[in-house]
Amino acid sequence: MPQHHGALPPEFWSRPAMAAALITCDMAVIVEEIRLARGWSQGELAQAVGYSQSWVSRVINGQQSLTVEQVRDLAGRLDIPVHLLRFASAAELGKGAGPTRRRDFGKVVAAAALPLPATSAGTDIDEGTAPTLRAITGGQRRLDVSSPAHDLTRGAIAHVELTGRALGRAQHTPFAPDIAAAASEAAGFAAWLHADMGDSGSARSYYRSAITRARQSGHHLLDVYMLGSLSAFEIEAEDPELGLGLAAEAGRRMGANAHPTAKAWLSCVRALGHAALGDESASARELALAETNVARRENADPPWPWVFAFDDAKVAGYRALAGVRLRRPNDARAAFSEALNGPRPGAKQAAVLKVELASAHADAGDVDEAFRLASEALRTGAAFRSERVITRVRRFRRGYRGPRARSVQEFDGLLNDLLTGRRER
Repeated sequence: MPQHHGALPPEFWSRPAMAAALITCDMAVIVEEIRLARGWSQGELAQAVGYSQSWVSRVINGQQSLTVEQVRDLAGRLDIPVHLLRFASAAELGKGAGPTRRRDFGKVVAAAALPLPATSAGTDIDEGTAPTLRAITGGQRRLDVSSPAHDLTRGAIAHVELTGRALGRAQHTPFAPDIAAAASEAAGFAAWLHADMGDSGSARSYYRSAITRARQSGHHLLDVYMLGSLSAFEIEAEDPELGLGLAAEAGRRMGANAHPTAKAWLSCVRALGHAALGDESASARELALAETNVARRENADPPWPWVFAFDDAKVAGYRALAGVRLRRPNDARAAFSEALNGPRPGAKQAAVLKVELASAHADAGDVDEAFRLASEALRTGAAFRSERVITRVRRFRRGYRGPRARSVQEFDGLLNDLLTGRRER
């Protein structure tokens, strides 16, 4: 039998490739990564798991479907942390699967994790647990850029449940605060997915859970981040008064000496709330505060849970959104041009921006460009089954009161075909 040479280090399971494979139970990747880490040949791997070399080769190449029992067996023989796995078909998710089949993995992901082994409370929790849990959420977020929320939701919900169970077992251990933070991030991502699907009730529930877990973690900036995220959600859901109240609470919790990234972001959230209420001066004041904080040198390195620096292009994007809500189309279009000079957003976020830019063009009388952008956004929303995008497009169309030009008629036909099923989403 090949020698294991001890347990694999905790950071092995949090590597991006491994974290993404664990999310989808991609046993082809998981088994191959373990083989390489152990320095085994395929023959030695086959010896370790008790199967033939040809069977192992088919697993690694994504050509062998695995039963639940076989997954359990491999997990036990290869010391795979069973609580990190999600069930999915190896044939669907293996290396040989094409992009379309990979996007369909949500159809075969189990709603919950594998049953945990019977252990004493906290004995399976260590310093690697929280980083591994957070890496899984990170992998899910990366998949969100190119996958419909519907395909990710079951796995995200299962991960929320998993982090909750891990937190329960971590009580009275020094690892509990960091695991609570991981649980907060998982719940926050689940909230984002439900918001994208138009399920506002579930989104609010997960945001509340994210805030609760953040407070359990003791990470005050995580608390601010989740409160601010709920604030932004409520503003987008057309309840700016509530959103501004939540943003005010986030500001009180953040304190005067917070990192400038946090200050700039929260100022932008408040700017949108004030713009939605038609308060141009308050919105401009908040955007000026954001610009001041962005200019501070220490803003180059954002604090966790912020991943990217909050730069001038980000503030310009918020200025553009505020301009749309304040019905200042020329200001909005100029700000959009500045915002688009920054890093390119993902497809769904780009679609949201296109709808907003369409509103600015419509207000400026550029009807053809407005409905060209709205049509592009609608097609993206349909392709990703994003109710968030589709709802914004429909809101744009309801608010348009201009002439019924040919571009408007073509857009109406596209919208009607998509909503009645004559054209596939």
